[in-house]
Amino acid sequence: MTQRHDRISRRFNELKAADRAGLVTFISAGDPDYDTSLETLLALPEAGADVIELGMPFTDPMADGPSIQAATLRALKGGQDMRKTLSMVRTLRERDDATPVVLMGYYNPIYCMGVEAFLAEAAEAGVDGLIVVDLPPEHDAELCLPTRAHGLDFIRLATPTTDAKRLPLVLQNTSGFLYYVSSTGVTGAAAPSAERVAQEVEAIRTHTALPIGVGFGIRTPEQAECIARFADAVVVGSALTDSVARAESPAEASRSVLELTRSLSAAVRRARETASLEA
Repeated sequence: MTQRHDRISRRFNELKAADRAGLVTFISAGDPDYDTSLETLLALPEAGADVIELGMPFTDPMADGPSIQAATLRALKGGQDMRKTLSMVRTLRERDDATPVVLMGYYNPIYCMGVEAFLAEAAEAGVDGLIVVDLPPEHDAELCLPTRAHGLDFIRLATPTTDAKRLPLVLQNTSGFLYYVSSTGVTGAAAPSAERVAQEVEAIRTHTALPIGVGFGIRTPEQAECIARFADAVVVGSALTDSVARAESPAEASRSVLELTRSLSAAVRRARETASLEA
């Protein structure tokens, strides 16, 4: 029988008990280089990341905006591949057996490695879930169901254009949490209206008991704090990869990502306390 670590469900149960939202941070594996990326990954939990999304670099990241596209290209140029990405997770697990790690990206690199080979190695390395943005529910037999069989969560995205008829199909085999894409378009899009997103999240809650993480367009601690008042988690990616792009050295890149993570974490943690004081 496949062993399930259930790190994702445990983490969201802890967050619920603490009455706060979580912070989900995205970095692209291998950006700006393997060693710096690994150093950042190892330090993210202490900086305040409750869940880590680790991008699987791919040459055609069609759902991503310029920031994450550039991060992916930097990683690929530095020689990052799937086995190196899984090696990073393995190294993290030597130090941290609690922080959930979700691999996010596209189906092509998984297909090229072989679904069964990839899932077996991912489970062994300590991966907790997958977000694969270009495989809709109609193709669940190809990756989603095998992922679940290996004890990993398969996390699906819902968007503002996912209507009530489509949503049950999206949720059917989703586990871990639901990633709500708060704005139409690619990653790094314009910041969403917190009021509108709150209404949309509330509507989704009538269909599922899964935790809901909200991402796309959240770049600042102030924006994160607003979303954390009603979401189960706040997902930030492009702002972190922008920190890498602006840095003048690898060391500065890691420092900048961790500094922003600390600021985002503080904002997310105080969100509901601030909201209750304002009520």
